[in-house]
Amino acid sequence: MKAIEAFIETQGGPEVIEWREVTLDNPGPGQLLVRQTAVGLNYIDIYHRDGTYPIDLPGGLGLEAAGEVVAVGEGVHGFKPGDRVATFGPERSAYASARLVKASSLFKLPSAIDDDIAAAALLKACTVEALVERCAKVEAGWPVLVHAAAGGVGLILVQWLKAIGATVIGTVSTEAKEHAAREAGADHVIRYKQDDVAAHVREITDGQGVPVTFDGIGMATWEASLKATARRGLIVSYGNAGGPVTGVNLGILAQHGSQFVTRPTLFDYYLDPGERAAGAARVFEMIGSGAVTITIGQRYGLQDAARAHADLAAGRTTGSTLLRP
Repeated sequence: MKAIEAFIETQGGPEVIEWREVTLDNPGPGQLLVRQTAVGLNYIDIYHRDGTYPIDLPGGLGLEAAGEVVAVGEGVHGFKPGDRVATFGPERSAYASARLVKASSLFKLPSAIDDDIAAAALLKACTVEALVERCAKVEAGWPVLVHAAAGGVGLILVQWLKAIGATVIGTVSTEAKEHAAREAGADHVIRYKQDDVAAHVREITDGQGVPVTFDGIGMATWEASLKATARRGLIVSYGNAGGPVTGVNLGILAQHGSQFVTRPTLFDYYLDPGERAAGAARVFEMIGSGAVTITIGQRYGLQDAARAHADLAAGRTTGSTLLRP
């Protein structure tokens, strides 16, 4: 099978993304040949491209995709040609029309989840499942702060938290994103470019602060997260959209009330096969039941990935973004 795929020779701006045509061999032991129908765009793709996260070069881009099994390699069980599947990595090179993928990286899709939703949601929704239910262990009735509440992960976080009974305080940058966050169920929305986030959070929580802050922005919101989080509360710092949090004096956590901070990565929560299966099943349950609705805010052609990267980095996207092979 012939396919097109993205690669980079060096890390840098969106312009470093190149394309090539390849001929794919039959799958080897433990592999599947998958024709891809939808590819998900995620901020981690930007980190791989720009050097925030070092990768081996030349290298492929993209972690998340959905498609159909074309052929099955030796030793693979539980999959057959025609099965609909999706992946969120850890293998890269999802920016492709077809590719060879390890069977251990794939999830079989239930009939209720179409390919677009799977490619738009799997990495983000599994991230949310791990952060909410296994990392922060949020309980019903808790007030929770969600930065970037109208982003791809943010909209899922808001819905998930509401579904389990939390009170959600979201931060956004624009009126349109405030509307999106409220539509997702946010109880309170703060426009962080014009309002004092921490002061508003303290006002909403009667001065106590929130027991959990989900911060996918990073350095730009670090101070606000510290000031908005309650005594002995937890800051879940899971992204770098506003720059990585560096040079932190641990004593600052004591000054703000013996706080906790964690910097989780999805793959540490989806390493064990049993945890992977259970986490994905929970995600499919939440989406299938309607508790979580996936918002696909924009679609691009696969070879328009550079423009999609630029739009995501500039904050011009809402919800999830798909690349169309």
